[in-house]
Amino acid sequence: MGPDDNAWHTRDGAEAARTLGVDPATGLTGAQVGERLARHGENRLAERPPRSKWLLLADQFKGLLILVLLGAAVLAGSVGDLKDAVVILVVVVLNALLGFWQEHRAEATLAALKKMLAPSARVRRDGGVHEVAAATLVPGDLVLLEAGDRIPADGRLLVAHNGEIDESTLTGESQPVAKDAQARVQAVGPLAERLNMAYMNTVVTRGRLELLVTATGMATEMGRLTGMLEVEPGPTPLQVQLDGLGRRLALIAGVVVALILILGLLRGQPWIETLLTSIALAVAAIPEGLPAVVTVTLALGMQRMAGQRAIVKRLAAVETLGCTSVICSDKTGTLTLNQMTARAAFYRGRRLAVSGEGYTALGTITARDGAPAGDLADLLLPAALCNESRIRDGALIGDPTEGALLALAAKGGVDAGALAGQWPRIAEVPFDSAHKFMATFHRDGDLVRVYVKGAPDVLLGRSTAWLGPQGPLDLDQEARARLTAENESLAAQAMRVLAVAGKDLPAAGFDPAGDLMALCDDLVLHGLVGILDPPRPEARDAIALCRRAGIQVKMITGDHRLTAAAIARDLGLAGEVLDGNDLDGLSEAALDARIDQVAVFARVAPEHKVRIVRQLKAHGHVVAMTGDGVNDAPALKTADIGVAMGITGTEVTKEAATLILTDDNFSTIVGAVREGRTIYDNLVKFVRFQLSTNMGAIQTVLGASLLGWATPFTAVQILWINIIMDGPPAMTLGLEPADPRAMDRPPRPTDARILTAERLGLLVFYGTIMAVGTLALFRYAQPQGQDYALTLAFTTFVLFQFFNVFNARTEHGSAFNPGFLRNRWLWLALATVLVLQVLVVHWGPAQAVFRTTDLSLADWGLALSVASSVLLLDELRKLALSPRVRAVWAGWTGGVGAGVGAGRQSADDSGDAGRRNTSFKVLAWALALVAIPILLYGWYAARSSAPPGARPADSDQAAVAVPGRRDVAPRPAVGSAPDPAAAVLGAQERAALEREIAAARARIATLEAILDPGRGPRQPAAPADPQAQVDAPARPPGLLDRFVALGGRETPRGLGLILSNDELKFPTGKADLPPGELKVLDGLAALLVQHPGLDLRIEGHTDAGGRAEANLVVSQARADTLRQALIARGVAAACVQAIGLGETRPIGAAPAGTANRRDRRMEIYLIEKAE
Repeated sequence: MGPDDNAWHTRDGAEAARTLGVDPATGLTGAQVGERLARHGENRLAERPPRSKWLLLADQFKGLLILVLLGAAVLAGSVGDLKDAVVILVVVVLNALLGFWQEHRAEATLAALKKMLAPSARVRRDGGVHEVAAATLVPGDLVLLEAGDRIPADGRLLVAHNGEIDESTLTGESQPVAKDAQARVQAVGPLAERLNMAYMNTVVTRGRLELLVTATGMATEMGRLTGMLEVEPGPTPLQVQLDGLGRRLALIAGVVVALILILGLLRGQPWIETLLTSIALAVAAIPEGLPAVVTVTLALGMQRMAGQRAIVKRLAAVETLGCTSVICSDKTGTLTLNQMTARAAFYRGRRLAVSGEGYTALGTITARDGAPAGDLADLLLPAALCNESRIRDGALIGDPTEGALLALAAKGGVDAGALAGQWPRIAEVPFDSAHKFMATFHRDGDLVRVYVKGAPDVLLGRSTAWLGPQGPLDLDQEARARLTAENESLAAQAMRVLAVAGKDLPAAGFDPAGDLMALCDDLVLHGLVGILDPPRPEARDAIALCRRAGIQVKMITGDHRLTAAAIARDLGLAGEVLDGNDLDGLSEAALDARIDQVAVFARVAPEHKVRIVRQLKAHGHVVAMTGDGVNDAPALKTADIGVAMGITGTEVTKEAATLILTDDNFSTIVGAVREGRTIYDNLVKFVRFQLSTNMGAIQTVLGASLLGWATPFTAVQILWINIIMDGPPAMTLGLEPADPRAMDRPPRPTDARILTAERLGLLVFYGTIMAVGTLALFRYAQPQGQDYALTLAFTTFVLFQFFNVFNARTEHGSAFNPGFLRNRWLWLALATVLVLQVLVVHWGPAQAVFRTTDLSLADWGLALSVASSVLLLDELRKLALSPRVRAVWAGWTGGVGAGVGAGRQSADDSGDAGRRNTSFKVLAWALALVAIPILLYGWYAARSSAPPGARPADSDQAAVAVPGRRDVAPRPAVGSAPDPAAAVLGAQERAALEREIAAARARIATLEAILDPGRGPRQPAAPADPQAQVDAPARPPGLLDRFVALGGRETPRGLGLILSNDELKFPTGKADLPPGELKVLDGLAALLVQHPGLDLRIEGHTDAGGRAEANLVVSQARADTLRQALIARGVAAACVQAIGLGETRPIGAAPAGTANRRDRRMEIYLIEKAE
């Protein structure tokens, strides 16, 4: 019969061991384990396989907005706009890769944490006891189990001392099943009747067992029954909240984008361009990825917590940690060092002192009165024999309290190992928090010696005698009072007190499987041992930090109330002390009235812990509860945050918990709470920055639409802003280190909203600043060319995000705080984004894609100074709302407004303002003052940049160099020597150029002959007389408004209007206008017909050729084409002048696709004459 057969319950334990080829005394060898592991595989149940990388990447293309973008790319390609189609596809791919990287990183983090939580098992191999990963168990392994352990595999029980197992997960039976290793069971029968078997995933609730593994992994009963147990985790509460927020914002954004689309189409803007821009704006404005960002941020937070020795098992717990308002902590090992040392004893009526440190025999036991200690056998034998732990080479294997007893016995000359061989243990009653003692039974010839250790009050109740100076004495009231006083004296010194007792029974008739609890009465109390467990030094500071953070700390312990009170005083815990008896006497209402004032709960049972947690939650608290024993599991499940001890905790408590401390340290809990607050703060920062960018983009485009202006961004630019410009900085906000003041404010409510009314108002505030600044520069730059205006607006909006990200870091306090430079990832992201933006503006291939053109240093200075306004204005807002300014205002107004914002505590404005670093204050004001001259310089540079029409009209006159001007190179006169750059033209290019010039001249002659037969040969138009403009008569009413409505503006040369090549859309080398001529021509014609005192001057510019002569000819042809279009609309030919100015810098002088592109334009000026 093989190891996978399910009839092991019918076999004797020894027979089962022989079948599996193992000696129970020594276990399997390493070689046997390796061979069997290869044959049977790892001891794991089947799990849902993780998503492959390809599937994870494919999932990035399933979102609605991604499908919309793909549709936009197809649409653009179908109408011949291949450039935008390709760019949109590239953006989609980049977005998918970014999403793939984020999700893959999150999944890898969670997988790593899951490995850290992998269960372990104590096994006997190669003759010794080892702790191994449960996944490495094989048939034939000997597993040692005790109360609280989860059984890692199916197996035959070889030893079961008072063993009980909760098999409800397998059989549905709610009551634990008493196990019997010697039971013989029928071959056919239900699992619940197999008393000599134990099954995977069931729980030992009592006793000590040894299990011979018979089946592992999917061969177990649990594997056969369930097949797959993996459950898809649901969304966290924060993910649900942000998902709902995203849906609401998507609805609002959708309405706004639809409005923008309709306005654009009604104004006659090209439908494909308007549609693509609207789609891009919708993609940028709708925060579809907020829940995914929550997952990534929480997962990275879990990873950081794991590095700080706090393993969070569920994402939702990270959110809840930041809301924690009460921490109920166990004492031993959590608030104390769990380095137990026996320091005192009371034995045979005398007080003893114990010296020495650690788990060694170094030290002495002496009487406090100076007399010899005498024979200590009856005190030390129970300490050594009623013990599950061992000391090997000075290192403890087992429980620290038992280790202190073993060290005490060794100091008295008692060898626990030798005694175990001399008096072998034949039965035991394991320790349980319900009965608070442990008993062992040892054979000594015709006697069975019973040794018991436990809580003094419990053993006093089970004892009828005590060891006096001369021997056993009746335990009368006087003796009980004396022993109770000694117990309280030791407890008042912060010592944990254990009592030891015993008795002898006749071996005849003793039944190891009988009612052993009944044999633990009528004891002789041998003595008391005081064990000192010093408080953790860091626990005092952690408790003080909790007090500052508005978090109550309550110590819950099974120790005597005096011991608990003494340790609480040492830790700085102030408040009432209640014990289990007090709790039993309090009604729910009475406990609710006092629970906030209680700092210590002593002598509590497991059911008391559950009641305390429930009462705190009913009182409105978010409760974190620690525990390590199997009976703590109900309280951990009841708490909002169940905290298990990673070192001393049982597998059951670890499973019930949401947080596991790998160092069992209270300060680690506090650190996890701080990290929980930091994660939430960082999510708020991310949302505020991301949504303020979206709000700014919507307000900017909507504002332009409502004003009747052209859209200040192209579709590609909007996608660039959304994916690249604000993406990396936003992600780095999730990596912000903990704010030093994160624990200086009370916990946030569990129902706190990320997007409050105040924050929504701030988003509108930031968005308005961005929209006004961007639109102002866009309008200012339009007379100098549409590409230039788009570039300046695009760059300004991007730079706004550089400053706005610092607004997002602090909500109420100044951005210029001591942590201004602490997030190196943010600074790296900003530097990277700046380099990319410079490349987009100045690199030729990128200019062709993003429709940008070169900006001068003055342009950058202007954009930078305007963009900084979003930070400077927010700093002024924060200053006006700061406590110091409010106090001054209250003094001026007699207290009016003093309460404005009072009590508001946030991550960045709480605490004493005087603690702020003075150097950063100076830096903040210095930057504010420096921004003023920068702003003035940017304004001066912009005003000093003469508009294109200001250049001399005489084609032979050189252009004047003006600061900030983009086309300052002198233009060669017609007939001058060919530009050397033209020499690079090949023969084919030269021939094509000559054909283009000849065709343009022929077209001009034909148009003149048809439209104006009496005009005669064309003569170059005379340059405008500047003086005539100065002395012009009064302007007709409403003329300026009508001209501005057409896109014109006031210039030093009068009313001017620029039509860029992108608006006129001249085919390369042609002078024909497209079929849909601009409506602006209709408006201009109407103006000239209505006002006979107006003339029009058209100046043509181009970069069509590599030679100045070609530039002049082609620009003249285009200007004439525009003139004829106006004449065809009823304008008198004599009122319209047309002149070709070519290009002041031939195209051969600069790389193709750079700055010259923006000079393909028509400049139109109204000349106001005296009527």
